[in-house]
Amino acid sequence: MAKKDVPPRWDRTMQQRLARGEAAALGELYDRFASLVHGLAHRVLGDERAADGITREVFVHVWEHPDSYDPGQGPLRTWVATLTHRLAVQRLRATETAALAREGSGTTEELEHRVRRASVAARADYIVQSMPVPLRSALERAYFQRRDYRQTAADLGITEDEARRRLRLGLQLLSTAHDAGAPGPPPGHGGAV
Repeated sequence: MAKKDVPPRWDRTMQQRLARGEAAALGELYDRFASLVHGLAHRVLGDERAADGITREVFVHVWEHPDSYDPGQGPLRTWVATLTHRLAVQRLRATETAALAREGSGTTEELEHRVRRASVAARADYIVQSMPVPLRSALERAYFQRRDYRQTAADLGITEDEARRRLRLGLQLLSTAHDAGAPGPPPGHGGAV
């Protein structure tokens, strides 16, 4: 069994390939993470074109600074998501600050509230997308299809106790989105930009 502090082989290999300047590695990374990056950026910014811009910025940064990823700090996916979040929040702050200055209305507190709300929503999306399929399936049925734990159990062909366990665990994971919703990156992921 692999140690928890050892990053997956794919992450280490990808970083090495990017450091060597392999364009194919960037293509693979893009194929794997572009929808995650774009989705997080769009969730924070609420604007398709701005999310496209952040997506480009993230992959340019990864290409130009592959050594800024520290495999000892966690998975490459988390690093890319953290980088996306940071860049999107910076863009949101800059855009909203400029809008507040033009309009002459609003306060810094309102801006920070908007940034925090967008940050929590983006983190929740990331958590749901990163969940194991059994947890995500149970939550999707309960939330989007308005199914209770009994109906969820029947839909998934599992016991009611297992359905309750999956829903409880999924909700516990989601609650961390709010707890960690401060606009900064998770610990140990600083300095990526």
